[in-house]
Amino acid sequence: MAPSYPATPGRTSPKEPVIDTEYNARNLLVLEGLEAVRKRPGMYIGSTDTRGLMHCLWEIIDNAVDEALGGFCDRIEVVLHPDGSVEVFDNGRGIPVDTETKTGLSGVEVVFTKLHAGGKFGGGSYVATGGLHGVGASVVNALSERLDVEVAKDGARWEMSFRRGAPGEFAGDTPDTTFTPKSGLRKIGRIKKTTTGTRVRYWADHQIFIKGAQFSYDELVTRARQTSFLVPGLEIVLRDERGPEKLEESFKHDGGIGEFCEFLAPDPAVSDVLRLSGTGHFTETVPLLDEHGHMTPQDVERDLGVDVAVRWGTGYETTLRSFVNIIATPKGGTHVTGYERALTKTFNEVLRANRQLKAGDKDVIKDDILEGMTAVVTVRLAEPQFEGQTKEVLGTPPVTRIVAKVVSDELKAFLTSTKAAQKTKARAVMEKVVAAARTREMARQQRETQRRKNALESSSLPAKLADCRSNDNDRTELFIVEGDSALGTAKSARNSEFQALLPIRGKILNVQKSSIADMLKNAECSSILQVVGAGSGRTFDLEQARYGRIIFMADADSDGAHIRCLLATLFFRYMRPLVEAGRVFSAVPPLHRIELINPKKGMDKYVYTYSDPELQRKLAELTKKGMRWKDPIQRYKGLGEMDADQLAETTMDPRRRTLRRITVDDAEEASEVFELLMGNEVAPRKEFIVQGAYELDADRIDA
Repeated sequence: MAPSYPATPGRTSPKEPVIDTEYNARNLLVLEGLEAVRKRPGMYIGSTDTRGLMHCLWEIIDNAVDEALGGFCDRIEVVLHPDGSVEVFDNGRGIPVDTETKTGLSGVEVVFTKLHAGGKFGGGSYVATGGLHGVGASVVNALSERLDVEVAKDGARWEMSFRRGAPGEFAGDTPDTTFTPKSGLRKIGRIKKTTTGTRVRYWADHQIFIKGAQFSYDELVTRARQTSFLVPGLEIVLRDERGPEKLEESFKHDGGIGEFCEFLAPDPAVSDVLRLSGTGHFTETVPLLDEHGHMTPQDVERDLGVDVAVRWGTGYETTLRSFVNIIATPKGGTHVTGYERALTKTFNEVLRANRQLKAGDKDVIKDDILEGMTAVVTVRLAEPQFEGQTKEVLGTPPVTRIVAKVVSDELKAFLTSTKAAQKTKARAVMEKVVAAARTREMARQQRETQRRKNALESSSLPAKLADCRSNDNDRTELFIVEGDSALGTAKSARNSEFQALLPIRGKILNVQKSSIADMLKNAECSSILQVVGAGSGRTFDLEQARYGRIIFMADADSDGAHIRCLLATLFFRYMRPLVEAGRVFSAVPPLHRIELINPKKGMDKYVYTYSDPELQRKLAELTKKGMRWKDPIQRYKGLGEMDADQLAETTMDPRRRTLRRITVDDAEEASEVFELLMGNEVAPRKEFIVQGAYELDADRIDA
């Protein structure tokens, strides 16, 4: 906050008002009811442009569709009027008009004036709904210059009006007429008891929405068509009366998501539309009101319905739409995660069983299966957890497991079917997936060959690099070796087909305490960046890395540990995606070698251990077995003391070595630790070392 200055006598400065710098309880503003919605509309509808305006309309339409989901409504009408208002009608049960006991208000007034109020909070009125936060109708009301609601219920017609969330009566039919605040429903006529429904008409508030915001008829058509597919038997009628030519369209589809899948598909079919359906159950802990009126956590049994329509075509594009109840989740969520996980797992299992993937072939990946696929993934459950009011991502965790199981079981039944027609279609789909995988692998190998060729043709690679011959990036390994003496042994110990070696001289620069310029000037650091070949920092491209694994190989002593720490610092700071992808490792060379005297048949002559406690355990085990060994036991002081066979056997041979993967579970916490241990601030590091000294076992010190 900018400082305030006392006014100079005789002078005024209206352009620079004095700001009160005090911050007391009187500065706090408590927003009650719908005031909060008008103060921060973006929290509830995302934005105040056309997107937010349409979101308000979806909230009202979704309430009508929820009646259709429950089987109480089969017709919805939406009308865009010339005066800028919009009207939504449904022939459902009608909003309750009786008095709600806690508030003393009618059900209509509660729904349109109270946040988090409605029939979708476990009261038994709805099993699966789209609007579940209880803020839809009340938020639309708060952001409307005028809202009229008419309910047909219990043999009568009732009406009520609101202005910016406040109930009352208008003198005329437009928002700008005289408004008189007044609570309560008005009974306006008698009707047949069998006639029920709700009609809502509202004018969006121009104080809230920007000038250019307007209802999009095209978006409305897309959403109505989509909803009619998701709720078979529901008729949705749209009318746009704003222009010189009136537009009207009606949507009704009895084929459900299977028909929707065919509608979305952009290419000729390889398979028919496949329906993968099933149910599951899970327990969820939610806060519920107890008999004392307190919110207490209770376990609730939930039912989850899964229905997926999928087909494969001859094209290469993927079309995937996902829904929770009838709400679109364009950014996916736990249901899409479960679906894709099941696809990958099931296809690989069946392809291996059918021998369409040989023993040496790699698994197919998700992208291979999604190629040419059109799918509609829907789940239905009560009170789903969404990430935010705009409901673009489903967050309920158990959904992943249940969807994965249903899809896996149903898909496996299709792929392994013995029926002639299904068997032919299933084989065509699997052949398409395998072909996509082989094409992807060939393209990758071609890129790798060209990249390695370009890198070798340029003079950027260090002369001391002992490169490998293979172009297969999934097999290749780069060993960063401490010292030239170890390099000589490692050259003889490595498999030059896929293992490359880069020596460094002792301890490299501590990049945590140095600038980028200093790091690039350092010969060892720049050599490592050049050999990895994927850039550094923000420009680092994981796909460009020339090796599948990076392995630090240093002596098993304190200096070697320091070198590994410095290398880890370099990779974490400038090549972090490699670490996050789990492609950076530390080799674990042995510390001792025990030479057995007259080993028994089938036993190795040499036994290696990697720590002093392991040595003691191994000697005790050998003594118990009556085995003898040569004294003194060899203790390696460095990698250079090993011959090539020993180094290959213990540290470099993939069949017998031990590697430690360097991982980052929490990037922010890791950054703090690197800054503490390797940064410029000495005092915190000293405090850390002193504090740790008291916790260190003196017997562990190698002296």
